[in-house]
Amino acid sequence: MSLPPPPALALLAVYVVERIHELALSSRRIDRMRTASTGWRESGTRAGWRALVLVHAALLALPPAEAIFFGTRAPEPVLWIAIAGAAVAQVLRYWSIRTLGPSWNARAVVDPGLGFVESGPYRFVRHPNYLAVLIEFTALPLAFGAWRSWVLLQLVHTPLIALRIRNEERLLGAIPGYSRRMDSRGRLLPRLRRRSV
Repeated sequence: MSLPPPPALALLAVYVVERIHELALSSRRIDRMRTASTGWRESGTRAGWRALVLVHAALLALPPAEAIFFGTRAPEPVLWIAIAGAAVAQVLRYWSIRTLGPSWNARAVVDPGLGFVESGPYRFVRHPNYLAVLIEFTALPLAFGAWRSWVLLQLVHTPLIALRIRNEERLLGAIPGYSRRMDSRGRLLPRLRRRSV
């Protein structure tokens, strides 16, 4: 039993710090919404939120555990590809958070009074933050060579995130102009040809 390579552990540390920071930021923003608005709605249930928290905790725990107990290691080129993918995800994530400003929160609470955003990465796709999360759910297991963890995480996370996107779009669709302006953009990937409005 030996520790995974330092670059993979450093990536894990970045994710842990990031998740703690984002939960604190999200909590502050939701508190502001609750005091400033009466029209906010959460796109999921408490059980759905707990499930997402657990699967994100599993993302941080399973790949290093697999590397330690099963001795999995990513070949060095794969490790650096995973780190590069994680870096791209971080840029996309923080571009999304910065663009959304006070609207962004981890619980997908939607306040119609804040309107919707169609600048920054939202010019190209409707859910760039979720695209960043999906990249992370591949990059971190890949960095540890943890294919078992990757399979398990995909099986659990993919239906949860698909349901969350569907519920969030239902709430966003109630904001005047959202469907007309945003439906021509892909959910996670840019469309090659936009639909005519």
